[in-house]
Amino acid sequence: MPLTLAKEELSSWIRLSLEPGLGPALARNLLAALGLPQDIYAASAGNLARLLPGQLVQQIRQAPGNEILEAIAKTLEWLDHPQHHLLTLADSSYPRALLDIHDPPLLLYANGNLDLLNRSAISIVGARNASAAGLDNAHAFSLHLAQSGWCIVSGLALGIDSAVHEGALQAGGSGGGTIAIIGTGIDIVYPARNRDLAHKIAREGLLISEFPLGQRALPYHFPKRNRLVAGMARGILVVEAARQSGSLITARLATEMGREVFAIPGSIHSPLSRGCHALIRQGAKLVECAEDIHEELGKPRLAGVPAPTPAMHRVQVSTEAAIPEAAHEPATQRILDAMGFDPVDLDTLQRRTQLGLSALNSSLLALELSETVARQDDGRFLRRSTLQSR
Repeated sequence: MPLTLAKEELSSWIRLSLEPGLGPALARNLLAALGLPQDIYAASAGNLARLLPGQLVQQIRQAPGNEILEAIAKTLEWLDHPQHHLLTLADSSYPRALLDIHDPPLLLYANGNLDLLNRSAISIVGARNASAAGLDNAHAFSLHLAQSGWCIVSGLALGIDSAVHEGALQAGGSGGGTIAIIGTGIDIVYPARNRDLAHKIAREGLLISEFPLGQRALPYHFPKRNRLVAGMARGILVVEAARQSGSLITARLATEMGREVFAIPGSIHSPLSRGCHALIRQGAKLVECAEDIHEELGKPRLAGVPAPTPAMHRVQVSTEAAIPEAAHEPATQRILDAMGFDPVDLDTLQRRTQLGLSALNSSLLALELSETVARQDDGRFLRRSTLQSR
């Protein structure tokens, strides 16, 4: 459990994190040299002057302004809820994995089950505009790994992140759980479309933010969020990613932190596979099933985890190409979007498209006759390659 801090000590931690112009690096230097935040605010001007420029020395020696006092009061009020927590660098519940990174946050705002911080974690990330197949893969890997005892970490974004959290939650209370690291204040849900998912994670998993209450989504918040997604886990799995994407930045950060990087391959024609293929060329481990991850990281120990579900389908690299210009009818385009770039069976297509079986079969037949789609020997459908015509 987190340390029970006196109100004055907790207020000093909050103030230190909010000091204008101070920044986390300088704050950590002060903590290392002078002790706890209340010791910093009690230090003499001479001691502070050895560590800070004159303007900051004067600022710290003065009483905090009204804006900071209001933020402290708001945070203390937020902490009255039993599921709300504030973890400091001096707290025994602060994630040990984050202490290994070069810039751990002074404070972490947490909403949910802190016990998840004690579990072996793996991060799973990917594209916001993911394909249907990518979403299925993200959900399936997350569910399987959570059932095996892994706590699944992601960033609560649309697309792959959402599928990852949903898969981990589906594993239930006997699974490893899920942690969502967000790029806003913990009292704000971004994107708003994930409000219900965020509330479910707060009830059954854990939400974490390093940003003060009320902080809205700003572009520079998300690279900061991504370093925590990378740092919290023993390894990171990238499901789908374009060449220039936040997922690749997160994977690079994970490599710099000494974490294992895994990537799922995809079609050579899908833009969302190119980032994963680049990672594999750079040394990431190609992943086709959860056992590929366990070969590198082992399996976590978690009491009460059920036996693994039947073997997950293996992800295959296909060689299909772009959609011919003739395929523009709404139903056929809907089918092609749902098909993605991997072989898919009829039941899965019906689930993804919500089309009636008769309409689906009719459209599939038209796509086969136009040589847009091919039916494989096992009955699954696959977009045909047009490489020969290029």
